[in-house]
Amino acid sequence: MEFNEKLQELRKQKGLTQEELANALFVSRTAVSKWESGRGYPSIDSLKAISKLFSVSIDQLLSGDELLTAAEEDNIQKSRHLRDLVFGLMDISCILLLFLPLFAQRTGGTISDVSLLQLDTVAPYVKTAYFALIALIIVCGILALALQNCNKLFWLKNSSIVSLILTMTGILLFTLSLQPYAAVFLFVFSAIKVLMIIKK
Repeated sequence: MEFNEKLQELRKQKGLTQEELANALFVSRTAVSKWESGRGYPSIDSLKAISKLFSVSIDQLLSGDELLTAAEEDNIQKSRHLRDLVFGLMDISCILLLFLPLFAQRTGGTISDVSLLQLDTVAPYVKTAYFALIALIIVCGILALALQNCNKLFWLKNSSIVSLILTMTGILLFTLSLQPYAAVFLFVFSAIKVLMIIKK
């Protein structure tokens, strides 16, 4: 008997609905539905909770192959959460571009370092582009943190790529507008992101 069938049987024996089981395990009803339809396996922590709730061993719940698959899925999920956390925090920390003196301001014959909020010698449309891009990166970071448990395929596949594209767009914008410090700031973030994407 497969895990999904065993879980269904155990749940029905205990007289629980999917909703009640989900509440007992602190997961969504969708997750329980997914497990029972054979479209995925619970995390190791959820397996332990299921084992405890129904007083069965994990070996009784899963065959050797299923246990390996569940461990792999759990590993993938944890690495995705870590990546989302790191990407989100890096994107949100781009707010520092507003306050750190990373922008060159040319006045007369001197160049001084100022924050974006103090920068007033560039064309208004350039400054607007800076603010818009930084705002987009920050919003992307907030979404990455807020939607860590989102299982929508589009978000899972594209959130990291969108974050990386925005960061690289920032590097290009700052490089073309002769703001090397801000470009280097974003370059460091993009290098970390690329390494994390390659590593997965």
